[in-house]
Amino acid sequence: MFKIITSCVFLVLAVNLAKARSGNKGHHCGGSLISNRYVVTASHCVNGKDLPADWRLSGVRLGEWDTTTDPDCEVDVRGMKDCAPAHLDVPVERTIPHPSYDPFSKNQVNDIALLRLGRQIEYTDFVRPICLPLDTNLRAATFDGISMDVAGWGKTEELSASNLKLKAAVDGVTLDECQSVYTRQSIVLENTQMCAGGQEGVDSCRGDSGGPLIGLDTNKVNTYYFLAGVVSFGPTPCGLNGWPGVYSRVGAFVDWIQATLEP
Repeated sequence: MFKIITSCVFLVLAVNLAKARSGNKGHHCGGSLISNRYVVTASHCVNGKDLPADWRLSGVRLGEWDTTTDPDCEVDVRGMKDCAPAHLDVPVERTIPHPSYDPFSKNQVNDIALLRLGRQIEYTDFVRPICLPLDTNLRAATFDGISMDVAGWGKTEELSASNLKLKAAVDGVTLDECQSVYTRQSIVLENTQMCAGGQEGVDSCRGDSGGPLIGLDTNKVNTYYFLAGVVSFGPTPCGLNGWPGVYSRVGAFVDWIQATLEP
């Protein structure tokens, strides 16, 4: 089950906005802000085989919580309204799918992409980047049995998309265990992928693609959140018992990300 997000850690989320030739805009995928100029998302959100021919990724929305209100406000115990600044809609200058991603591959390996924004973003209390897993141990970690959070505005049990940013806690699943499940669909997973979840009704779903799987780590200085995975694919329908979701393991792509970023 998803829970409404109130914690500031999830301010890293971005909504990828797609625009049709008709001019209609809509929520297409999730993403994670990693710098003042770049968002990480899934490659299938950029050049996937199922993307409508008349749609293109036009921008990202930052600082969003409730898609039906602008600004987003809460009422405190004293009855006082506390409002966040208006969300930011930022155009995408360039989409950068991973060069080895094949939209027609069954296992969707290398399902990760970068979005270069049309301008630099000024950080606020409501718009901040998430850390990449730069530590050597985190780069290689598969997070088996570790509790993490997946978040987004995707499909819920009642709605085709959520108005509110939601999160769910999911535990990492070993790649071998995950492979034993997806073998039934003739899908062969690779070590640049990871799995999490598998509990009935608790999963990412349509609309969450490209969004973050968030881990927590502690170093000598502080405790911080980092981008462990990017939502790639999962069972249909979502949240099937015993079927974990599959994520691109960000630690495997840190070198590519760092080599691709420009000032």
